[in-house]
This record gives sequence, structure tokens and C-alpha cells, in this order.
Amino acid sequence: MILVTGGAGFIGSNLVAALCDRSVGPVHICDWRESPDKVRNLDKHLVADIVEPGALDSWLESNGANLEVIFHMGASSSTVATDPDFVLSNNFDLSLKLWRWCANRGVRFIYASSAATYGDGGSGFDDNNAIEALAKLKPLNLYGWSKHLFDMDAVSLATADVAPPQWAGLKFFNVYGPNEYHKAGQESLVVQLYRQIRDSGKARLFRSHNPNYADGGQERDFVWVGDCVDIMMWLYDNPDISGIFNTGTGGARSFADLARACFVAMGQEEQIEYFDTPENIRRHYQYHTQAVMVRLRNAGYDQAPTALEEGVRRYVQEYLAKNDPYR
Repeated sequence: MILVTGGAGFIGSNLVAALCDRSVGPVHICDWRESPDKVRNLDKHLVADIVEPGALDSWLESNGANLEVIFHMGASSSTVATDPDFVLSNNFDLSLKLWRWCANRGVRFIYASSAATYGDGGSGFDDNNAIEALAKLKPLNLYGWSKHLFDMDAVSLATADVAPPQWAGLKFFNVYGPNEYHKAGQESLVVQLYRQIRDSGKARLFRSHNPNYADGGQERDFVWVGDCVDIMMWLYDNPDISGIFNTGTGGARSFADLARACFVAMGQEEQIEYFDTPENIRRHYQYHTQAVMVRLRNAGYDQAPTALEEGVRRYVQEYLAKNDPYR
């Protein structure tokens, strides 16, 4: 039996799809169904049940003896949230409670961390698991801090031998792909550019305010959601692997590259306009992110990442351009 918290969300529902496709056993989900889009994320998959978060404790008490692994994808994922009690309750307290529950009962625990833990990247993007290296990271928002605090606790508890039999934290970089439509302003840039190009024939990108980067030259490690799922499935198949791992491609690509890939996938002529980055985010704006993927490779994961152009093509042509864009 498998439990996926946040299983109706973006990455969670893609993971649920893969687990159901493989028929690994009953897949249970813990999530809110507060929007039609989240409900539709699960329409194509036969899940055992959907547990509301408020009922999770009683569900675990009744069903926990049969659990093999918890994939903990649930979180308050807004990067502009300002209520520390709410964010920490959802992203730290619940994660720690599930970690201790799994440690006490011998259940594997794979959870979503975030590249937001790296802050402005001043300390690099190396997923060094040493507590001294983690302590140097300075996230820029509450979401990043909440994930970072739990990463620190996970490493400390594992060092003290208070850990599930397998545990893994995945620092997701800029993930894009189907089933993110409920995220509104937090949707990936691919969706935003697709709609801009579809509606106006043009793409709009932030102008650069850094002399080291051209307009549209700001870079991110854009990762296809299917690659994230492949990594989680590999961890599921390799229960002896534990630790915190970057989940990206290992290569940075520019926003202009992403826009061009959208134009090509949509069969339209390239037209990119640039506008000033809003003042309220300009001071903390990141110009470059790039996952260091050495630890995951050294652990034995050997699948090549999906190229940006191929991932965007698949997303646009196989999902966004269809009447039914859900996986």
C-alpha cells in the first residue's frame, strides 16, 4: 500500500499516474479537492481512496500497518505566502510528524523539498548533505525556509539514527508539465507563454537588470515533470538509497530559449517582447539556477534528462493544445 500526500496536486498527480500505470498496489491519496482542476488531475487513474488532510491521523491509525511507503508531496507551495504559522504548520510540522511516524513503524518516506532552499544561489546549488553545508543556505522566502528547516532536521535525525528505513528529500528545480493548471500565478512559465502566444502571437519576458545577462538571458534549470517522476520511481525501486538529492537536469537554459521552444512547438513565428521586472521582486530576483546532479548520478541513477525542446514540445502538443490537457 502506498500513500501520496498532495496526490491531487501537480507533481503528486503525475506520480500517482505512474504508480497506477505500473500497478504497484493500492494507491491512496491525502489531499484537498478544493478546485475542479485538482479533481480532474485524478480522473484517469484508479486510486483506492482520497483522504482529507484533517482525517489523516485517523486514517494512518487504521491503515498504517499495511503501508510500504509515503510519498510526501503535500505542501503550502506559494512563494509569496506571508503567514509563518500557516506555512510552517503545513511544510515543517506535518513533515516532521510523518517522518517520526515512518521511523517508528519502519515505513519508507520520500518527500518534496525545493530548490528554493538555495536562496539567491550565493552558496551554490550543490546538494551536499553535510549539516555544515546546509547551514550556509539562505532561502529568500517563507516557503524556501520551511523546506530548508525540514531538510536540516531530516539530516540531523538521520545522523542520530532516528529515520525511516529509506528516506529521500528531492530538491525540485523549475518543474513544468501537465496537471499544474490549478496553481494560478504559480504555474510554470511554459503555460504562461503558451497562452500569451496563442492569444496574441507574442511572448512577454522580463527585461534584464543585470549587466551580465541579456534581456531574456535569465537562466533556470527547467525540468520536465516526467523526469521528476522517473527519479521518484527509481527511489521506490531502490530502497537502500537515502539522502537529499537535487531534482533537475544539471543544465541551465534561458527564458528566451524556453520561449523559442514554445514558438517552435506551436508552429508560430518568434515574437518576443521584454518588459521591466517589477520593482517589488527586482532586488531578490534570481538570474541563474542550475542543479548539481552528481550525488544522484553517484547513487546510481543513470537516465538522461529530457531536453528542454522535447519537453516543451510534448507539453504543448500532447497536453496544452488538446481539449483534455490532463495526464
